[in-house]
Amino acid sequence: MKKTFYECPVEATIAAVGGKWKILILWKLGDRTRRYGELKRLLPEITEKMLIAQLRELEASGIISRTSYGEVPPRVEYSLTPHGEKLKPVLEAMCGWGQEHLRQHKREAPNPVYVWPDPASML
Repeated sequence: MKKTFYECPVEATIAAVGGKWKILILWKLGDRTRRYGELKRLLPEITEKMLIAQLRELEASGIISRTSYGEVPPRVEYSLTPHGEKLKPVLEAMCGWGQEHLRQHKREAPNPVYVWPDPASML
């Protein structure tokens, strides 16, 4: 059962975007609209069931929008809503913090690029 009242705004934020996959989905949508198959390729470790569930929850929260085109084969696109766009500075701050954290613990890739547009979007 979903909570309808939160003691703290941070709790509401975590309820809306918490978990590994939602944040990564939002990061991938941060620079452009993407099709379902593209998201699946960009997040190879996520199962289809989990991706669908996370997309539905983000859509229900008004953070992303889903556009379905009446074509064969079916085409579905996802993008950030204006409400979801407001999360971009939060995601960028998380990226910066994570980059610094990786440097401090010497776990950073040799040539990292962590800015939008996401390098994977160039594929």
